[in-house]
Order: sequence, then C-alpha cells, then structure tokens
Amino acid sequence: MSGRFSGTAVVDRPIAEAFAFLADGTNDPKFSPRVQSIGKEPEGPSAVGTVFVSQVKDAGMKTDRRFELTELTAPTRIRWVERSKNLVTAEGGYDLEDVGGTQTRVTVFNTLEGHGLGKLLVGFAVKAAAKDADAFAGRIKAAVEGS
Repeated sequence: MSGRFSGTAVVDRPIAEAFAFLADGTNDPKFSPRVQSIGKEPEGPSAVGTVFVSQVKDAGMKTDRRFELTELTAPTRIRWVERSKNLVTAEGGYDLEDVGGTQTRVTVFNTLEGHGLGKLLVGFAVKAAAKDADAFAGRIKAAVEGS
C-alpha cells in the first residue's frame, strides 16, 4: 500500500542557492516542524550515499529516521530513500527549475509506503501530507529565502 503527494512553490533565490540549501539536508528543521533533530553521516558536503539521521514526531509519536541520498544532479534534482524500518516509510525528492535567473520553482514530492500495520495507516498519512503539501512547499520557500 502506498501513495504519493507533491507541493510546489516559487522561491525568490537563484537555482544554485536553492539547490545548495536543500542538498545540505540538515536544514530540514527550518521548514519541517516534525523534524526534532537531524545529523549527517558522514559530515561534510552532501553526496550520493550521504545518510541523514533524524528524530521526527508524527501523531504524537517520536521515531528515528534514516534517509539516504540516491541522486544529486546539481542544480535540478535531489532524490532520497528511507532506510529505516518504520510502519510508514518515504521515498522522494526535489525538482528545481530556473524561472528567470533569480527565482526557482521547487517541487517536493514523496511516496509513502506502509509496512505491516502501517498498511492500515498509510492512506491517512498520505491524505494528511497531500492536504499540507503546498503549505509545506511554502515553508520550504520561506526557509530558503530566509537563509
């Protein structure tokens, strides 16, 4: 059982700046209130194979998450896959498009998949995420512009 959602916003920053902010990965708490803490393995610049270790709070429950970068194509594509074992896991990314030199269209998307009892929960998780997707993209916009 799985489902996909996406959101889009136009960021008032050049594509290289937006890409660098998002590729860093440790900026997630600046736009995702569910991310309580995040670290990077190994330290240093993000690359394919970099793993982000985070603690998130969903529906009042804290869980540990591990996401691995699977593609970094500067300055237009970032892809990741969740490597943790949780009831609902995600695979997703960002698509960035230059829209005039000083603006970037950022589309964030995730496919959520349920495992075990998570198969019963994934539909609710996708609906909630889809409802918030454009607002989430707006929080990304505010964070990138504020950096």
